[in-house]
Amino acid sequence: MTAETKTRARPAAVILTKSAEQRIADLMAQAPAGTIGVKLSTPKRGCSGLAYSVDYVTEEAKFDEKIETPGGIFYIDGGSVLYLIGSTMNWVEDDFTAGFTFANPNAKGSCGCGESFTV
Repeated sequence: MTAETKTRARPAAVILTKSAEQRIADLMAQAPAGTIGVKLSTPKRGCSGLAYSVDYVTEEAKFDEKIETPGGIFYIDGGSVLYLIGSTMNWVEDDFTAGFTFANPNAKGSCGCGESFTV
């Protein structure tokens, strides 16, 4: 008797809205030479402890999560994945500001200006 192994596709750690995917496409269209994608990480910074950082990537890191979007590859820093599981990333633009926003179910609090969060 043989045992069958069933595998299913693992959901992405972060859900990207259509506007976030479009912004990634826009960033990749103007990316410096040698750029392979855009990466989300959570460096220690700000008054609450962790911040969201989105940067260009020139090489793939071993433990990063890789999400293929219509406009380019989106990476999530391997050390940040646990802080971000289940989050939704959106791109918001209005008359006064533009930037990525995050709905993070793991965040237990954030600073008053919204620049950083704690888990």
